[in-house]
Amino acid sequence: MSETDTSGAARAAEFERWANVFTAHKAFSHPSELHGALCGRLAAGSRINEPEWLAMVCEHMGLAEDAVEESDDLAPFMNRAYEQTLELLKSADMSFHPLLPDDDYAIEQRLEALVSWVRGFLEGMALSAGESLGQAPDEIRELIEDMVAISQLSDEEEADDESEQQLLEITEYIRLGALAVFTEFNAPEPPKSDSPTLH
Repeated sequence: MSETDTSGAARAAEFERWANVFTAHKAFSHPSELHGALCGRLAAGSRINEPEWLAMVCEHMGLAEDAVEESDDLAPFMNRAYEQTLELLKSADMSFHPLLPDDDYAIEQRLEALVSWVRGFLEGMALSAGESLGQAPDEIRELIEDMVAISQLSDEEEADDESEQQLLEITEYIRLGALAVFTEFNAPEPPKSDSPTLH
């Protein structure tokens, strides 16, 4: 089994874990949308403290704020998800991927998930970056315009092999786009070294 298979299987399993948490809590929204909103905020340079993140989770899922206290699994799961997402966005190996169902799902469901993720990403980015988006370089502004167009796609398209290929291409474009936004709005971290360096 190649590494890509493993990471594909791992990503599929991660989506299922999120979906199970959403189902268990009878959430009204799509897990991909919440992941997109988190990625949008992180990519635009925000870091969210735990209470604010959990409040955002409850708001997105349509839960009362005390749902976090009443549940044994929601806060640990979402805090781990936050840490993991930030690590993947920062990772030099570009292993970050949007949280999406794998190709066992119907193409309509995968498109719906992608559109939800992009909507969440745009919302999170607008919340965090606000005015500074206007000063972003042209390629970032073009990317955002493309994302807005993608967020308006309909899942009523007829599915065929060509649309399967297009979905893969759009997903990859979004993945690289999210990383480009992250690189633009987040200063690179200094390399970790054991000896203290003087600046």
